[in-house]
Amino acid sequence: MKTSASKSWLAPQNFISFQTWEKFGRRALNFFIFGFLIVYLFPMLYMVAVSVMDGPQLADRNAPAYPARHVRFEYQGQSYSVYKVPFENEQIRQLALIKPGRTSSEFVDPANPQAGVIVWNGNWRKLIGVYEFHLTFENFTMLFNYPPLGRMIQNTLVMTLIAEIGVLFSSIVVAYGFSRFRLPGGDALFYILIATILIPEKVTLIPTYFFFVRVLDWNGSWLPILLPFFFGNAVYIFLLRQNFKSIPKDLDEAAMLDGAGPFRILFQVLLPQTWPTVITISLLHFFYMWNETRQAALYLSIRRDLAPISFGIQNFQSLAPIQNQLQASALILMIVPVIVLILSQKFFMRDVVVTGMEK
Repeated sequence: MKTSASKSWLAPQNFISFQTWEKFGRRALNFFIFGFLIVYLFPMLYMVAVSVMDGPQLADRNAPAYPARHVRFEYQGQSYSVYKVPFENEQIRQLALIKPGRTSSEFVDPANPQAGVIVWNGNWRKLIGVYEFHLTFENFTMLFNYPPLGRMIQNTLVMTLIAEIGVLFSSIVVAYGFSRFRLPGGDALFYILIATILIPEKVTLIPTYFFFVRVLDWNGSWLPILLPFFFGNAVYIFLLRQNFKSIPKDLDEAAMLDGAGPFRILFQVLLPQTWPTVITISLLHFFYMWNETRQAALYLSIRRDLAPISFGIQNFQSLAPIQNQLQASALILMIVPVIVLILSQKFFMRDVVVTGMEK
């Protein structure tokens, strides 16, 4: 019985049905993935749409979801809104409201204004307006004119450049020491370093703030924000150490025979083989600095001229709590990291070694 049952699955008609099921199954899976992707990206699409909408459209519950404006008609030197007006014969006409009333209103036909005034009985507030597709960039114009956006972008780029130099140099040197030299208690020190990743930033926020402000008197400067990066980052050190350990030590010995010292081996032998990891770390740190608001709010609240763009945009959102302006400012904050990631995506997370073994 088992033999006959197994042979029945090999019949041509069953094989064709299996191919048909596989074909439609793949289509269903692709459709599910595409639908899930739309749901996931919907907040971003909504943010882009709202950022280019007029303010009155957001207050109209009958307005479409896409950017649009109310169609208007010029009549006798005045501009009037156009609505969809139903009549008794179930015909819906697009008419311009020239004189609203509680029980009856007067309209004019934009297609035939010479026909005169049309009286319609009913509450005009229940009518649905006629909209046309329209984009407005006044929200971005206000955003660029009101806060000193140029200065904030300059502050952010300068801070990012200084922090990148400090965190890359210190992390590379420390990771090189952990991966190539036998240090007394080196493994214990490395485990303690990795354990610092588990410490929440909120735990050390108050002690570091007291030390930088009360002891060193660095309030209102970039030093409390930038100086800690010159002592490395535990995550970056871990990634670099694992990458360095994956490179054979035979290359170091060959370079030493040619007279190369430790730093020459690091910068001429190891680093050229770890550029994808270095670029990935640079991108991660750039994204962190671009979105930094907590440290800036603590130390730069009294020096608005030194504030980065994330902190400045946050202040603008609190002063102008209007939905389309909020979405426009959020879009400004998001678009720069996305562009940077797109331009460097071929390097991002390429050949990152996290286990000490080659992929």
